[in-house]
Amino acid sequence: MTDLCDESCSALPKGSNSLDQTEIADLCRQVPDWSLENDNNAIARTFSFANYYETISFANAAAWIAHQQDHHPEMIITYNRCRIEYSTHSVGGLSRNDFICACKTDRLLS
Repeated sequence: MTDLCDESCSALPKGSNSLDQTEIADLCRQVPDWSLENDNNAIARTFSFANYYETISFANAAAWIAHQQDHHPEMIITYNRCRIEYSTHSVGGLSRNDFICACKTDRLLS
């Protein structure tokens, strides 16, 4: 099995297929701290930090990953938390790109 963190996102034109439930279940096992949301059309995780500086530093690093991969999440940033939600709008649900970015984001904390 390929490590998701070693993969790169690929362009998915509008109308491409989203992942099926079997594929989603398999990829969820590779990013176990992320939860399925929005009727299995998104994955999300809330990261907690000691202070605002750490939160913003993490958010900036996560934004850099999104920029590098050209796959951008919804982010909510508060004083000591950053919630990140990935979904692929062009497929109307989840794609492998969402899990690749989730893995790369997790790696920031390892």
